[in-house]
Formats: sequence, structure tokens, C-alpha cells
Amino acid sequence: MPPRLFVVVAALRLAASVYAASADPVPPPAASDDWSGLERTTITKTPERDELTLELPAVDLPAGTVVDQAASVGEFPVNGSIYALHAELVDETGRHLPTGLLHHMNVMDPSERELFLPISRRILASGMETGEIRFPWLLFGSPMRAGQRILANAMVHNPTTVDYHGVRVRLVLSYVPDHRPWPFFSVIPWQLDVAFPVGDKSFDLPAGRSERSYEGSPAVPGKLVVIGGHMHEYGKTIEFWDATTGKLLWHGEPAPAPPGQPSAVPMGRLYGLTRIGLRITPTHRYRVRVLYDNPTGRTIPNGGMGVTGGLFMPDRKATWPATHQADSLYQRDLRHFMGPVGRSAVAAPMSHMHMEP
Repeated sequence: MPPRLFVVVAALRLAASVYAASADPVPPPAASDDWSGLERTTITKTPERDELTLELPAVDLPAGTVVDQAASVGEFPVNGSIYALHAELVDETGRHLPTGLLHHMNVMDPSERELFLPISRRILASGMETGEIRFPWLLFGSPMRAGQRILANAMVHNPTTVDYHGVRVRLVLSYVPDHRPWPFFSVIPWQLDVAFPVGDKSFDLPAGRSERSYEGSPAVPGKLVVIGGHMHEYGKTIEFWDATTGKLLWHGEPAPAPPGQPSAVPMGRLYGLTRIGLRITPTHRYRVRVLYDNPTGRTIPNGGMGVTGGLFMPDRKATWPATHQADSLYQRDLRHFMGPVGRSAVAAPMSHMHMEP
């Protein structure tokens, strides 16, 4: 079975609200990049092994509510390459809670841009479907550097009749220190979404057969080494094309899923004994295309989604571009990610909260 990769999860399962434009009129932080007013995400090293624990500030989670936690800021304490992670939740006593209470958690680097968009680069994510994520540490690692600043947010939900207090969301990261000769290849998360450039990733799904697509060019040349996809119910296929040459590069079909549940697409490994990756270049445009067949006879609100993503290996001489804080897409995306400015979290009744998978 191909290893499940945390970046694929970030791009494919949890992206429903990550890039949505916010209606909140409160502006994002000033262009000075001063995050000192935010709460802290703590990142601590486990003394006896190469492991980091990234922990968000504590929030209360009353019964029957959803808590949308605003962004907090932290810094990685070490240099290394991340190859595995899993999420944990604990209460005020340190007791472990069911991980199903975590709807999603996202981590981004506001100083570096995404591969296909001039917005902050997403580097980690986890959620209610994720479980433990691990890939071959000898081959691939996602780099982190000491002092690298990150922003993190989360949404937790409580369908039970029990109140939880002091809930803390954690990501436990396994990494290879940078003084080792491995991993052999440094890789970066990537994604391309039919709902780009900004806005809600889900879209209204019309009755019958329909399709939707989006095109973009990568910021730097390199190779895709892992690719996968994510669709909603009634999704038939998702494709990745070289729109410049008209060549179909990858085709995915969803695995069976319970009615009303997201459909996971088996991942493709674009590497083997004789090759490493599928090359893409900024001189070409690439297209993600999703096909649906809705048999209900009616339009399904927010019933469609189409995301492809995975791991990208930049060319060795490529310099990853920084973000430009004056860019309008960067600003809109950041405003959404920051969440309820001035408050640590916002709680709402679950019956009044629409949550995308």
C-alpha cells in the first residue's frame, strides 16, 4: 500500500475552508509581519527522540458546539525534515480525548508562497479522517528550519452531551535532524483546486453530468513525486492535465465511500527504481478537472469539490519564492486564516454550523 502523506491530507481532505475568502471586515495584520499580538502555538522537542509536539492554546468545548479557533503563532526550534505526524487532543487534566473531536487543524508559513498561487504555503494539516501519516523517511522529507515562523488554527466539534474544558490540539511530528545524510529528497506540499484562486472550495453541484476545472502555472520548476485527489459524493473522476500540450498526466477515481461522505482517491506514486517524479515547469499551464454525475434531479448546495495535490520536489537550483504581502490574494487568504481577530475562539451550536469535510 502506498504510504499516506500528510501533505496530501492537507490538500485533499481538509481544504474546504482553508482558502475561503473571509467576509470579516477586520483587516489582517499589518505588512510589518508583526504577529506579537497573537496567542502562542508552543513547539517543544521530546528529549529522548527526534520528535516535536506542536500545541495550540487551550479552549473550552461545551457539549453540542463547534469551536473555531483563531490563528496562533510559533517557531520551529530545530532544523530537520518531517516525515510523519499524528494529532492528539487532551483536556485540562492531560487526559487524552477522542481524536474525532478534531474537525481540522492547519499550519502555514506566511513568508513562503504556494506552488500555484501567491498565498501563504500550507505545510501541515490533520483532521477527523487523517489518523497517523507517515512516508519513507529515507527517501522524502519536508524541510523545517530553526526559527521558521508558522501560523496554526483549528476547528474542534463536540457532538456529545459532555462538556470538555481546557482542550488542547496537538500535532506530534517525527523528523530527521539535518545533520543526517538522509532523506535523499526534499519535498514540498502542493495542491491545485477547481475552486481556485480564492473562495469556498466547495461548489453547488447541478443535477446530471457536470465538470469543473482550473488552470495554473507553478512558481518554480520541479517534479511531482506523489499525486492524489479528493471529491465529494457523486464524483466520478479527477484529472491532472498539461494544458499547454493537451496531455493527460494523471487520472483518479474515488474509492467507495458511505453515502454523504467524502470520496478519497487512491494516491499515485510517481517514482520508482528507474525514475523520480513527473516534471512540471513554469512555462506550461496545468489543469485540474473534475467530473460529476448527480442522479438526484436537483442541485446540491456545496455538493461538489475537486482538489488534486501531493508532494513536489523543486529543482536543486530553484529558489522558493517569498510571499508578497501587498498582493490582494495573499491578503484575502490571510484574513480568512487568521479567524476571529481579537478572540481566541468562537463557539457556535453544531445545529447552526455548516462544516465542510
